[in-house]
Amino acid sequence: MRTPASRARRIVVKVGSSILTAAGAARARVFTELIRQVAELTEQGRQVVVVSSGAIAMGAHRLGWTHPGRSIPEKQAAAAVGQIALMERYRAGFARRGRQVAQVLLTRSGIEDRERFLNARRTLATLLRLGVIPIVNENDTVSTEEIRFGDNDNLSANVVNLVAAELLVLLTDVDGLYRSAPTPAGPTPAHWDVVERITPEIERAAGGSDHAFGRGGMITKLEAARTAARSGAATVIANGRRRGVLLRVASGEPEGTLFLPGQERRLGSRKHWLAFTASPRGELRLDAGAAQALLERGRSLLPAGIRAVVGRFGVGDPVRCTDPDGREIARGLVAYSAQDVTRICGLSTRQIESVLGYSNGGEVIHRDDLVVLDERSS
Repeated sequence: MRTPASRARRIVVKVGSSILTAAGAARARVFTELIRQVAELTEQGRQVVVVSSGAIAMGAHRLGWTHPGRSIPEKQAAAAVGQIALMERYRAGFARRGRQVAQVLLTRSGIEDRERFLNARRTLATLLRLGVIPIVNENDTVSTEEIRFGDNDNLSANVVNLVAAELLVLLTDVDGLYRSAPTPAGPTPAHWDVVERITPEIERAAGGSDHAFGRGGMITKLEAARTAARSGAATVIANGRRRGVLLRVASGEPEGTLFLPGQERRLGSRKHWLAFTASPRGELRLDAGAAQALLERGRSLLPAGIRAVVGRFGVGDPVRCTDPDGREIARGLVAYSAQDVTRICGLSTRQIESVLGYSNGGEVIHRDDLVVLDERSS
């Protein structure tokens, strides 16, 4: 019995285009089976958020294309057409089971702002309290490469943090994380049953996806599992084409590959948002002493340890902190603008007010506004 899965009361289920569609056409039986399982989980008193791909694939099919769009505007047009078809599938299917659904379209820029992140959290929490099933997708109609999550695996891991879920289920077209690459003519390789920590061996075993309408591969699923773990959630990668797979996963049966939540040091919601959702506006390059103070002693970042400032940012903006080798070791919310940090970097805290004419405190980034990313700190 997989206790982390069987005890989860709030679940995020991500289902990919390769499961929901075939050459862009909707798989009606797959939709029906997915809806049946989610409805049964809600009848058990569990809350489920569905992160659904498929809009671009279904839109391209309706437009008569054999490709998902050859340019960003074409992909956005396909998404606009397909999102209607996708939601109608969910609306009609859940209505037959007496359930309401809600469409929630997100972009990274929409939740990297802390206030909008909290607004999205409150909306999702209210929907779940009302017994409504949120159907989440990236807003591909307006997203560009600069503001997108990149794939719905990454999006689903951010939704885990948004709703404080305890379990992330990634439904894909394979049985789990295979121990070796499958070959067309050979037997299906064995897959990992339980992963306690994502090691270099695990990462080497992960491969890409050749599904024309999908964006994620197994690497993105490992990233999602790691991100979800930092929220304290377990992740299961399982074959979404197997009948009843979601119910078996949620009951704790050994289905797919389970990634335990203890593999990474857990972050509070705010620091998780800072580490994985907020986009850095600039960079602070630190000396060895400041890097060590952040990594090993959990200290705030003082101006004396800053060697250089890169980018343009304002007070309260997120920035990355890099060590002398250029590795990003932390992210934080700055108490001073880029212009002012440039003026005080390398100085003692006592000199801040005399140089700037004001002081927002002795720390450029207070430790409460700082999240350490380097593995040496965990």
